[in-house]
Amino acid sequence: MAGKALDELECFAWAEPTFDSYLVATSHRLRKKPIDEFTVEDLRIMIGQKIGLQHLLARAVDELEREPLAQGDYYPGDLLASVIECGDLLRAHPELLNRILMVAERAAAELGNEDEDLRARIRMFVASSPDGTRHST
Repeated sequence: MAGKALDELECFAWAEPTFDSYLVATSHRLRKKPIDEFTVEDLRIMIGQKIGLQHLLARAVDELEREPLAQGDYYPGDLLASVIECGDLLRAHPELLNRILMVAERAAAELGNEDEDLRARIRMFVASSPDGTRHST
């Protein structure tokens, strides 16, 4: 996977965008960028758009394990917020789910009393995980 872009990994190159927006243009550009060069913001955008998840979620979790509140362009924890919105896919991959649950618990502890919205989203994600998957840190 090293040095490969989503277009290569998925063996499918997107045509030029037909809709003129920052998000569409950025998504198209990022499909051609090697995923090992993705920034936190790149991951947040693509995961938030549910693009290339099978290739990007593990990379995002690696980043979140280093920094649970990794921040793209919006707020501390915005990458985590995008990742936990992929709960159905994460539940289909128990090892990845377990890793993100541990990250989510660390992030909630680091948030303290800040960002109640993100704390609530983390609580809902953790509460919706299957029994026996969650391991405390």
